Amino acid sequence: MSTTRTPLPAASAARTGLLQITVTGVLWGTTGVAVQLLREGTGLSPVSIGFHRLAIAALVLLACAAGRLRTLVATLRAAPVPLLLTGIGLGLYQALYFAAVAWAGVSVATIVSLGLAPVLAAAWESVHARRLPGPLRLGTLVAAVAGLVLITAATEQPGAAAPAPLLGLLAAAGSGLGYAVTTLISRQVSQHTAPMTLTTISTVVGALTLAPSALVAGVSVPVRLDTVALLLHLGVVTTAVAYALFYAGLRTTPGSVAAVLTLLEPLTAAALAVALLHEPLPLPVIVGGGLLLTAVAATYLAPERANTG
Repeated sequence: MSTTRTPLPAASAARTGLLQITVTGVLWGTTGVAVQLLREGTGLSPVSIGFHRLAIAALVLLACAAGRLRTLVATLRAAPVPLLLTGIGLGLYQALYFAAVAWAGVSVATIVSLGLAPVLAAAWESVHARRLPGPLRLGTLVAAVAGLVLITAATEQPGAAAPAPLLGLLAAAGSGLGYAVTTLISRQVSQHTAPMTLTTISTVVGALTLAPSALVAGVSVPVRLDTVALLLHLGVVTTAVAYALFYAGLRTTPGSVAAVLTLLEPLTAAALAVALLHEPLPLPVIVGGGLLLTAVAATYLAPERANTG
């Protein structure tokens, strides 16, 4: 008697992958508050903060891998193109997102870049599989993107300057495309590369990618306890740990599903802004958060169906 039910070990692995990427989205959601506090306290540009974030992660991971440097080099030599593309993409889509924020505002940058990524990833996976996404995948995608729009639009600061809206829109689209492509590439790489190895190589390459722009903008920071703590949080928690979990989760999670789960980032950021910065909690954020959590719950209730469409 045949059955279409996923075997228990596969279903368990799928749920573990979903959990790893969900935690990633929550950790990434703490980035916004940390970046805001750093900018207020140091005057660093977003690109410079992004460089520090990747550079600190790279240094910490290289220190942890001191006894495995030959393994890292061997891994890079075995698959140089996808590994380098993953790292370059990691640096570039962050730089494009920062540019989009500066030119068009946080709302446009977040909605276009984060909202476009799961749509593009789902479209590519459908073309690759030569079939349309299933109802569960489509419903999850629609609910997640709608929740993102509600949360981001409601948390945009009134009167935010948009000196170059068209350039900002293009940069946000480039960031979303870069995030989608990098996620799809890194998912393939993650199938035969250990998560910590992949994280180490990608953060090193990403930091080198951002270095020229960061040096032009300025990278010096005052050595204070609060500044060091914030930079370590960005480098260790939101990058080294978060990306290791992300790449581990990608082993069993399709890129489009991963992009949906990481939309928990703006929801976490909004919750932290309410809790720590005492910002108001508008009704659209509550509704959008409900939609996002519903999309996440759908992937947990039926991981095998969410992963196959």
